[in-house]
Amino acid sequence: MRDSGSVRAGDLAEVSEAECEMLEECKALANRTRLQILHWLKDPHANFGELDQDSAELGVCVGLIQRRAGTSASTISAHLAVLQRAGFLTATRRGQWTYYRRDEARIRHFTDRLHRVL
Repeated sequence: MRDSGSVRAGDLAEVSEAECEMLEECKALANRTRLQILHWLKDPHANFGELDQDSAELGVCVGLIQRRAGTSASTISAHLAVLQRAGFLTATRRGQWTYYRRDEARIRHFTDRLHRVL
């Protein structure tokens, strides 16, 4: 019996680039910490009360996200990189600090495509 989740080499030609992109996006969301980060960044003022006006426009500093998640800097950086590569986050560098915010248009595009596929 073949596992419905497995892909044979011949099947790869049938998978479109858009479908591959969607699979990568789904993989990015298949982690509790990454989902939590996206949730926190949906309402940064409620979840990171220490934001000033400049930070609110730029996003949330990595250090605040790390503190909230309670994980190491390297672990949180890896999670943020996965979410950024998937297009769910944008990063802005200011001096030594990097700020992250959700890319709402990209998230909406993903959920619309997911709705059409499912």
